[in-house]
Amino acid sequence: MGRSRRTIPEELLLLALDPTTGTTAQPQSLDLGLAGAQLVELALAGRIAPDGDRIAVILPRPTGDPTLDSALELLRRRGSPVRAVHWIGGPRLGLRQTYLTHLERCGMVHAVENQMCGILPTTRYQATDTAVSRQIRARLDTAIRTGTPPDARTAALAALAHAVGLGKHLYPGNEGRSSRSRLRDLIRHDPMGGLVAHAVMDVQNGVAGQAAARRTQAGPRAKAAAGRASHAPAAAMAGVGQSSQQVPKETRRRGVARAAVRPSLSH
Repeated sequence: MGRSRRTIPEELLLLALDPTTGTTAQPQSLDLGLAGAQLVELALAGRIAPDGDRIAVILPRPTGDPTLDSALELLRRRGSPVRAVHWIGGPRLGLRQTYLTHLERCGMVHAVENQMCGILPTTRYQATDTAVSRQIRARLDTAIRTGTPPDARTAALAALAHAVGLGKHLYPGNEGRSSRSRLRDLIRHDPMGGLVAHAVMDVQNGVAGQAAARRTQAGPRAKAAAGRASHAPAAAMAGVGQSSQQVPKETRRRGVARAAVRPSLSH
């Protein structure tokens, strides 16, 4: 994979970097977006492909990008297609820092050491090559302004930017409302980008956790239902047996009454 072009995870991170403060916008959802951006980049490289709402490895050959190849190897080890929402919602500790360190090595950003409240050490990252960031932003602006269907890479980047909530960072205020709406609409121009973006939003909304909880709760409920079903026939049979015993008793009472009446009639 050529290094003259930035990968989608790198582009997404550069979009999220605030040039004034050196912090990243939407840090929590950005981590999910970076995991999703890896999937899109691997798909564009021909290594994976969507299979319904799942991701299937179609070519396990390394790309030459260590971070992407690590993700590809993890997907390959799964052995079967994995749901995008489960992959993105899985643990991705340090992914944002990995990409920040990579961008620093490439000279795209530089680390600025600071202290929070004068005590806690913090590290912020300032963009050093703002031309690349401007080019990335210009691609989104052009797609939004012209309404022309963008290329798959730009469409996927727009979908992920919307999914992680960068719309308000890129196009703030009331004046940016229409641009944010168009950014959201670009999600339909790339199937893989759309799949991943929706998975990112589902994870944020807790869909993956809810599904797991439903599966966990379904086990005890299913056993309880099965237990009730197994006892129902026995109870029904017990009811039938009791009814059959009661009928002869009532019949005997009626027979005794008739026997007592008949002698009086004979007289």
